[in-house]
Amino acid sequence: MEIEISTPALLFPAISLLLLAYTNRFLTTGQLIRSLSKQLKDNKSSNLSGQIKNLKKRVELTKWMQFFGALSMLLCTLSMACLFLGYYDLGKKIFGLSLIAMTGSLCISIWEVYISSNALNLELKDLNDKYKS
Repeated sequence: MEIEISTPALLFPAISLLLLAYTNRFLTTGQLIRSLSKQLKDNKSSNLSGQIKNLKKRVELTKWMQFFGALSMLLCTLSMACLFLGYYDLGKKIFGLSLIAMTGSLCISIWEVYISSNALNLELKDLNDKYKS
């Protein structure tokens, strides 16, 4: 079975949108960090260590999500170049690596969403506890 140059090209729109979504998540996390920093400066007695630890982990995961997403796009481009130049076996192997990089990026994304959801649930619990008292 011969892979055509259009096969890796199909991933380009998906990868681009995924990287945009990752960038938006990174910016949102950055805003949360700045907000916590301001909150800590205004109220030095706040216990924010759990939130800070959570945000550090999310920043690290987002970095790796973006890395593997960008690597996937780079490998996809190299795959297309190999296919264009007639190196079909190499092009197929590089495309396979591109798919593996994309899978890694998506798995890390799922992990980051899980951590984010837990953080929001902790915030909701705190709000609920303060509301009841």
